[in-house]
Amino acid sequence: MSPLMTALLIVAALYVAWTVLANLPRRGRSASHSGADRAGVVVYWRPGCRYCMRLRTGLRFTPLAYAEVNIWRDPEAAAFVRSVNGGDETVPTVTVGGRVLVNPSRRQLLEAAGQAG
Repeated sequence: MSPLMTALLIVAALYVAWTVLANLPRRGRSASHSGADRAGVVVYWRPGCRYCMRLRTGLRFTPLAYAEVNIWRDPEAAAFVRSVNGGDETVPTVTVGGRVLVNPSRRQLLEAAGQAG
């Protein structure tokens, strides 16, 4: 096998591993829409969403307390996301103290959380 092919296989394997890990629910953060503390920070996400993976991975290394709700497992959460996004299931949708942010960057979310808290 050529060195280029080996490198491509390694990159592909790392990408698959990252995708799987980024889509796993975080221990102690998984919640339902009805059970989430909506006075705090709630991240609505769905598996396979690269924007969700980017935000959730970035938040993993912050001290921010937040709950995560998978809209594909919680019809009430999916309905909420549609209600604040003009009928679309746009994720990540995040609520910070009742304020809705659609597809925020990690920085935008942390700034909003700082302002809310």
